[in-house]
Amino acid sequence: WETCWFKVELSIPPAWAGREVHFVWESDGEGMVWRDAQPVQGLTKEGEKTSYILTRSLKESEPHSLTLYVELACNGLFGAGKGSMIAPPDPDRRVTLSKAELVVFNRDVYELLVDLEILLDMAQLLGEENQRSFQALYTANQMVNVCDVTDPSTFPAARDLAAAIFSQRNGESQHTIHAMGHCHIDSAWLWPYEETIRKCARSWVTVVHLMEHNPELTFACSQLGLIPVLWQAQQFQWVRSCYPGLYARIQDFVAKGQFIPVGGTWVEMDGNLPSGESMVRQFLQGQRFFQEQFGRICSEFWLPDTFGYSAQLPQLMRGCGIQRFLTQKLSWNLVNSFPHHTFFWEGIDGSQVLTHFPPGDSYGMHGRVEEMLKTVKNNKDKGRVNHSAFLFGFGDGGGGPTQKMLDRMKRMSNTDGLPRVQISTPDQLFSVLEKESSQLCTWVGELFLELHNGTYTTQAQIKKGNRECERILHDVEVLSSLAVAQDRAFQYPASQLQQLWRLLLLNQFHDVLPGSCIQLVVEDALQYYTEIRRAGAQLQEEAVQSLCRDLLQPEVWSTQSTLVLNTLSWERTEVISRPGPDGTETLALVTVPSMGYTLVQEPFVPPQPVAVRKQEDGSITMENGVIAVCLDTMGHLTSLQLLDSGRESVPDGCYANQFALFDDVPLYWDAWDVMDYHLETRKPVTTLLKPLEITLAGGLRGSVRFSLQVGKSSTLTQEIILDAMCPYLRFLTQVEWKEAHKFLKVEFPVQVRSTNATYEIQFGHLQRPTHWNTSWDWARFEVWAHKWLDLSEHGFGVALLNDCKYGASAHRNILSLSL
Repeated sequence: WETCWFKVELSIPPAWAGREVHFVWESDGEGMVWRDAQPVQGLTKEGEKTSYILTRSLKESEPHSLTLYVELACNGLFGAGKGSMIAPPDPDRRVTLSKAELVVFNRDVYELLVDLEILLDMAQLLGEENQRSFQALYTANQMVNVCDVTDPSTFPAARDLAAAIFSQRNGESQHTIHAMGHCHIDSAWLWPYEETIRKCARSWVTVVHLMEHNPELTFACSQLGLIPVLWQAQQFQWVRSCYPGLYARIQDFVAKGQFIPVGGTWVEMDGNLPSGESMVRQFLQGQRFFQEQFGRICSEFWLPDTFGYSAQLPQLMRGCGIQRFLTQKLSWNLVNSFPHHTFFWEGIDGSQVLTHFPPGDSYGMHGRVEEMLKTVKNNKDKGRVNHSAFLFGFGDGGGGPTQKMLDRMKRMSNTDGLPRVQISTPDQLFSVLEKESSQLCTWVGELFLELHNGTYTTQAQIKKGNRECERILHDVEVLSSLAVAQDRAFQYPASQLQQLWRLLLLNQFHDVLPGSCIQLVVEDALQYYTEIRRAGAQLQEEAVQSLCRDLLQPEVWSTQSTLVLNTLSWERTEVISRPGPDGTETLALVTVPSMGYTLVQEPFVPPQPVAVRKQEDGSITMENGVIAVCLDTMGHLTSLQLLDSGRESVPDGCYANQFALFDDVPLYWDAWDVMDYHLETRKPVTTLLKPLEITLAGGLRGSVRFSLQVGKSSTLTQEIILDAMCPYLRFLTQVEWKEAHKFLKVEFPVQVRSTNATYEIQFGHLQRPTHWNTSWDWARFEVWAHKWLDLSEHGFGVALLNDCKYGASAHRNILSLSL
């Protein structure tokens, strides 16, 4: 990730007067050309950008000698993986500069070659049954006959032959392709956050340069927030001081309608794992930014590359002023082909958004004939709509459109035998789709990606940090709101909260929260979570000090008093741990009102204490008057009874709380995928290190503990807790994980029969089948959930809750949580 700077002194020979002169630079590291202290051209070999145009026709008045600087990064378009794109970065990687030249560019030859490329592609791809393929072939043949490569005066006649083919027009019924420049830049993936800032500059300075010479070019930019505000405070000043001229040029082209901000969110976040409140903040921060910078909010949600889409998104979009949605990721489905490219998507509350998947199944097209034909042929909504999107430009690692892509499409704008191709905008596309929408189908519920199911579990510390920080920011806002309602002098920490939210939202980017990023990014993310926890705790303390000032006065407070706060919206009666007079932890049963607090002095006694008993066979029973449980020496839950009804939850002969280890060797995407065949490798964890023992003997709380060996060298220690009056059993699990290509789960077979299980999602819940009747069912062998999943039948059910996990499944009667 280091940077090298080259000073390049150029002297153009006077004999090149009237010629087009390029500075050619080829290296396997990404670069940026600087001229007169401004970035002017991104250089990326993989992105077909290896030259900077010095002059299109050298005039005597132009400077013949000049100095450029090239900033060269020690990474390519897709990072610096060792031997494979998605391998860890190679610390010993060397970057080679293979070419640095001053050349004359022969545009006549270039244009002739593009003509021939289009004609040959038409001849090859339109098929023998299509007369246009033969017309293209014979025209190309005539061009070769006419053209003498040693005599440039023959080039115009050859080009005229091609122009005659390209000018033969389409009929009115032909499909129209709306082409838009695009440059998908992952905020962090195979490179760290800091490198993304340079990728944005390299890509967008190239786009701006193209716009200056191609006024028809439009560019849909979905993460414009990265340049001016990705980094608040110190990084904000750094970016503005590095690229102020570029940002001013971008704003000019935004005003002209060529550089088009789309997206509506702070970053292109993961579509499954962020909480409902986080998703609202993504839209709030994104839309606020677009309003402040460009005077308008986005009407399109642009999320081309995330790993599935929550059924709650349509309602959130509509609530944030968005009625249109574009993505393409479901084209990656491994099992079932999604049946539509243009349709209405309906969320869990009935909200609908017009949704479009570019039928070419990519956001990084190159403007080739093959891609245009695929866009038409592949469209699953033929007859319903006659327009579709075509996003062209190198992406993922940046790069964006090239001049050659534009030149290809100019020749295809209205050529018989090919679809119409027009440079367009997202608004133009969706406006015409809205007019044609009367025959469109509706898809209800989640858009589940049948791939990358491992991202619900990969990088457990990131998942835990996300959930904890979402909770912390919720609690700070609740307590600060109560404090300001009680005392107008209290300063609500709006700016601090915005900074913390933006850090959290940044980490919800679709390669960070899913864990599909390099170690350097993981370290950055964990550092941001640490900062949110630290600052959040301080803000929480300040709010409590203001809110409960009177209760905390010495005359009210005593060593026997405990202030207990409840930031949830229902009254809670729970056992808490509090410091005693001698500094040791003591337990107390307390009741705290919803969204409120209470000063506990004399805790009340439960109607029935917890009873913990060890049986002769080493098993242990715990009971609290609400539920009764039995655990064997391995920590298996052999019985879980609801005492009021006498209903047993664990089937005869089955073990709940059963840990199981699976092989995890996916086809390719290691951090992303867990394949269905991993289920065939299940091995129950059976090696006991420390048998079940009682750690708290009852009263307000009973608890037991045991340890297991997992795999070859990992250990698992679990404490199982039952509190007085509590209707659930708690499991505190610690794993020292040292396995490779293994997948650990915990399973709970339950005595409940239902064809559907219920899973918590953002601000709601979703039902998914517990059977594998169809390919759509078994493709969901591993799904995501938030804080709970539930299997219920009439009058009875069992729920499995968690505080930091997202991967889960419910097959037949077994609830499984991926650890």
